[in-house]
Order: sequence, then structure tokens, then C-alpha cells
Amino acid sequence: MGGQERVALDLAAGQRALGCTVLAISLAPPPDGPLAADFSSVGCRVVTVPKRAGFDVTLPPRLAWILMRAHTNIVHTHNPQPLIYGALASRLAGARAVHTKHGANPDTGRRLLLRRAAARLASAYVAVSSLTAEVARANREVPERKLHTIANGIDLSRFHPDFDARAQIRAELGIPASAWVAGTVGRLAPEKDQALLIRAAAPLLSHERRLILVGDGSERASLEAQVAALGDRARFVHLAGARRDVPRLLAAFDAFALSSRTEGLPLVIPEAMATGLPVVSTAVGGIPGVVVEGETGFLVASGDEAALRERLERLALDRALGEDYGRRGRALALERYSAERMVRDYLALYRQILGRS
Repeated sequence: MGGQERVALDLAAGQRALGCTVLAISLAPPPDGPLAADFSSVGCRVVTVPKRAGFDVTLPPRLAWILMRAHTNIVHTHNPQPLIYGALASRLAGARAVHTKHGANPDTGRRLLLRRAAARLASAYVAVSSLTAEVARANREVPERKLHTIANGIDLSRFHPDFDARAQIRAELGIPASAWVAGTVGRLAPEKDQALLIRAAAPLLSHERRLILVGDGSERASLEAQVAALGDRARFVHLAGARRDVPRLLAAFDAFALSSRTEGLPLVIPEAMATGLPVVSTAVGGIPGVVVEGETGFLVASGDEAALRERLERLALDRALGEDYGRRGRALALERYSAERMVRDYLALYRQILGRS
């Protein structure tokens, strides 16, 4: 469950609430993952159309048949691979395609050429931040007239300070109630660079200062080895793994940290802000447009271990400052990053490309 998946789910839920019929299509082979139940729970019909190995020339017509039977008006894709297959399928089905670009997607060669071709079949190509839009321009991914920017939104009603959850999670992880806790949530992947966060936080850690990493992925074994190499301080780092109760985990933090090398507009930052947390993050992708330096948190250069450590230590030493940043961040997140605003923006775009009032 990443940011793109959360956006797709919250967008579908908002569209269903407004009376739209929504079909959620997975290109992954069975069995269904947990998202299938989540889409079903908000009233979506869930269909699996498995992609075959290699370049699957049968997939566009198979998708188009399902889209035609569902009388589909809009096909909305959220990943490069669904764009490549879904844009053509939408044309075959007489529907309009909208694609959302969530990050840099550093493709080259044939894959980039396929994305460019598919983007020309789409009616709209949406970047989640101005910087993501600039990446699309630099890569010549889509004609300028089709490029739009719509910031991600999310159902923030689940994210708020929760003192009961804070106490329960800390007890579960063996963290003192009085400790200062920095944490992060995300896939354990090279581009997220949690190794940098561990290096930066390690000298600060003690019985009363803890670090929590929530998530799973390809870098887990490497990060576990890095933590084990800390010796006595290893017990102050908590690798919580993949969790389905992220709002409760966030409520147990005192500060949220993100050490990514590249991002689009990571939804976990508005989620952390809505929880009332100050944010310390690398200034990549659309993050500088979300975190207000010196008001809701701190921004540091990508890879700057010393700066990341200094900002974390500043918040650990001055809890009142962190609480002040957290209050401001919560107000900002609720104003700018709600799912309701995102749903309105996308429905307006759908109407525009369908030529409807």
C-alpha cells in the first residue's frame, strides 16, 4: 500500500459518494491483494485482467472488452504500465484516458517511448506537483496542451492526534511514554533512502530518544544489518514492518522524518501533518510545496546527513517548537490536501475532456 494506491482508493471512494459508477481493474495475477477488499468496501466493482509475461499484445483488447461492457466514459491510470496498456484500451473502447504521474518514473529506451506514445492517446496527463510536471516536460512525455497539475488529496479524517493509540503503540514496541520518537513510513526501497535516516539519527538515540521505521520492501535485510551494526544503540531503533494501522503508528511519533532521494508528492507527509507532527524532510519532488520551512518543519538537501541530524536534534531538544509546528501543519494539511478537494478537481477535469457542463 503506497501513496499511488491510497490516492486511487480515496478518489474512487469520493467518486462513489457522488454517484459515479467506479470499476477498479488490476493487471496483477491472482490472488487479489488487500486493496481489492478496500475497493469493494467503498462500493467499487473489482476486476482482475492479468498481464501476461513480456509485452502483452492481448491486454489492450481484453481490457477494452471489459470497458465497453461497463459503458466506461473515463479510464484513469496511476502507473506507467497501466498507462501503456490502458490508454490504448480506452481508445478501443471509445472512452477517454486520464493518467496521473506520481513521481519521476526514470524510464529510458523502449519503455519511455511506449509511455510517450500512450500519453498521446490520453486526453489528459496529470502531474501531482509543479516539479513533477517539469520532469514530464523535460522527458517530453506528453504534449503541453494535455499536461495538468492536481495535487494529491487524501481522506485525512483518519489522521489526528490520538493519545490512546500513542500509549498502546509505545507499549507494544517497548518505548517509554516519556521518550521523544522520530519515525518514518514508506516502502523500504533505495529511493526512500532510510539508510540515511538511520545514520543521521543514530548518534542521537538513547533510552529516551527512539526511531521507528514502518514499512517493508527490498531494502529490509540491508537496513536490519545496518541497525544491528549500531551495537547497543540498535535496541533504540524499531523496525515495525508493513502495517495496516498507520494512523495509530503516526500518533505514537513526536516528529516525522523523510529521507527520500526522489519523490512526487508523498501523501504520508500530509498524513503526518494532519496527525499534528512536525516534519523533517529532504527537499525533493513536490515536498517543498507542502512543508513550510520554519513553520511546519524543516527541509534539508538530499543526502545531507549532518543537516538531517541537526534538525532532528533541534526538535528533540525543543518539544514546544515541534508541537507548534505540528499545530500549524495540521491546519495547513486539512485546508489543502483533503480528498474532497482532489475529487472535485478530477471531476472538473473529466467534465472538461468529455465536453460536459
